[in-house]
Amino acid sequence: MVTGRRIRVRGQVQGVGFRPFVWRLAARFGVSGEVSNDAEGVLVLGFGRDLDGFERALRTEAPPLARVDAVESSGCDVARRDGFAIVASGGPGAETQVTPDAATCAECLDEVRGVGRRAGYAFANCTHCGPRFTIVTGLPYDRAQTTMAPFGLCDACRAEYENPADRRFHAQPVACPECGPRAWYEGSGAGAGNAVTRAADALLRGEIVAVKGLGGFHLACDATNAQAVALLRTRKRRPAKPFALMAPLAVVARHCGVSRQEEAVLSGPAAPIVLLVKAGAALPDAVAPGQGTLGWMLPATPLHHLLCDAAGRPLVMTSGNVSGAPQVIGNDEARATLGAFADGFLMHDRAIARRLDDSVERVDPPMVLRRGRGRVPGTLALPDGFSDRQVVAYGGQMKAAICLIKNGRALLGHHLGELDEPLTWEAFLQADRDYAALFDHRPAAVACDLHEGYRATQHAGGLGLPVMAVQHHHAHLAACLGDNLWPLDGGPVAGIVLDGAGLGTDGTIWGGELLLGDYRGVERRAWLAPAPLAGGDAAAREPWRNAAVRLAAAGLDPADRFHGKPVAMLLDAARRGINAPLSSSAGRLFDAAAACLGLCPDVQSYEGEAAMRLEAMAVRCEGAAVFGDGCRIGVDAVFRELMSDAIPAPHRAWRFHAGLAQAFASRARALVAAGEARAVALTGGCFQNALLLRLTLGALDGVPVLIHRQTPANDGGLALGQALVALAQMESA
Repeated sequence: MVTGRRIRVRGQVQGVGFRPFVWRLAARFGVSGEVSNDAEGVLVLGFGRDLDGFERALRTEAPPLARVDAVESSGCDVARRDGFAIVASGGPGAETQVTPDAATCAECLDEVRGVGRRAGYAFANCTHCGPRFTIVTGLPYDRAQTTMAPFGLCDACRAEYENPADRRFHAQPVACPECGPRAWYEGSGAGAGNAVTRAADALLRGEIVAVKGLGGFHLACDATNAQAVALLRTRKRRPAKPFALMAPLAVVARHCGVSRQEEAVLSGPAAPIVLLVKAGAALPDAVAPGQGTLGWMLPATPLHHLLCDAAGRPLVMTSGNVSGAPQVIGNDEARATLGAFADGFLMHDRAIARRLDDSVERVDPPMVLRRGRGRVPGTLALPDGFSDRQVVAYGGQMKAAICLIKNGRALLGHHLGELDEPLTWEAFLQADRDYAALFDHRPAAVACDLHEGYRATQHAGGLGLPVMAVQHHHAHLAACLGDNLWPLDGGPVAGIVLDGAGLGTDGTIWGGELLLGDYRGVERRAWLAPAPLAGGDAAAREPWRNAAVRLAAAGLDPADRFHGKPVAMLLDAARRGINAPLSSSAGRLFDAAAACLGLCPDVQSYEGEAAMRLEAMAVRCEGAAVFGDGCRIGVDAVFRELMSDAIPAPHRAWRFHAGLAQAFASRARALVAAGEARAVALTGGCFQNALLLRLTLGALDGVPVLIHRQTPANDGGLALGQALVALAQMESA
């Protein structure tokens, strides 16, 4: 034995080439010993001439996909050996990070487009890229515990896999045409060539093709072909919700303005969908009806690169699912479910261990709108002051996501969807089991929404654990605080929470609130004047209902605007409180404003359609709509202006946004000025509206402001806030 060091590295350090990175550092610093993966991350036992320099490099240098959370070092006796070895993984366990799936790196793409043995191969990858979370079935992360287990390595791939100097050293999905997964095309009609060529030919003929990706199937069509786009909308029964698009960066730049920051996010390992402002060559309006932005992503796998190269056009690439249901992941499932939509299938035989929708992001102002492929299961550090207790939180009813707290970090899971949908509920239960098993999670408590009717809340109550019910908007605020690493004892903040609906502590439906507080508790300081949700849930689907109620309250006759609607019957039911709960919802206020301007007055074909059209309509102008004074923020004058033809409709849309921003910002600013709050936090689904967010930030100029960056402002971030509130309250108990 010889005196040396035991060095523990924690973080996202498995499946990213970290051990060969350590091996190269050891040679550089003259260190002998060994490195291994185990249940807690990477373990180094070493001795040599420059252990200090070696340890500094571990802390400051890392492979492209790695993230080092901690390096812990202690002196110890180490077995003397010549050189430095990479040894097999330790025993089972799940204390370490699983790496998110990563887009194809430049080196692998050069091989795919080159002339070597991986030329044209749709499944090339290395330690810098490729599938990770979507193929792993257990930890430690080794090939035998992935869906690559059925594919035995050929001699050439094994040589790469076993060579520490090769970038494919212990790249678990390593493969080539001789030994790895294969792709094929299923479809009728003429077609020659390989699977990708046949699929591209079908797309160029105007057909719909189901394409198997990393986290599930997409439905693809030629985005320049208006008839093909219309056909996809008809078949999928998706009349207006914007479609996502895929193309290489040079093609994206022909249709949208792309800043350097947007290019960096598009081209990063996560390869998310990024919302970009339309500019340049126009695509058919049916791609994103009534919108000023398009959602673009770059090809994320060699298969997608080859398909885009062969098609030579931008492609619609929307989730392969029945509307409202989870994305399809299995080949047989795709044939059975997507057969009514697709003319052909671009398949492969590598199984998908778990379904993941594409992440959706915006760069200016920055925000993750949906966490999925490429971001999950990346974890978030907990703010200072929180304990290491394990907690699980289940979010809300819509945009469901699960959050696990363990070892001082939060794992906010992937977007699941609306839990009223039976298949989504099955996916929720599967995700709950999956995350718990994969991360060896043993919670001491469970957090959920205050609403007892939510399925996630009912699930939480059946686990036999202490249940912490968290008010919806308190959870939104806590999620924003956590995203910004606001310390547990950082002091109170003024939270502007604007969203669709959440059960309030007074039994009414909240949604437009100014809260004052922190993780431990909040008080409600101001709110939008409530109005009845006439027809209950129907009010969220039919904007005219919200407009009729608001116009009547403002002393106007809604029948003048909504001819042929049962306005009198609706208002009578609302007055008598029949299926008309009171709500301060900002989301329904947006719906009402949009309906007054003739946007989507009847039925929304997707959530947020009316508000998104209102944002797209708005044209910058002077002034702002006037909202009422006091704690109860009145809107009567706003609706009288919305109905005034003296102001152009695009200016009315702008003034509505500006007035709402100023109404809440002025009250939040006053709390900071009075010393009651130390900052302002902006949260809730309405802040996905880039115009509203910019205007609110402008109205708060000079005041410390916290916004969502790594987590969704909508209900997709709710579980993180619930978990942090539960932890804070457990600490205070």
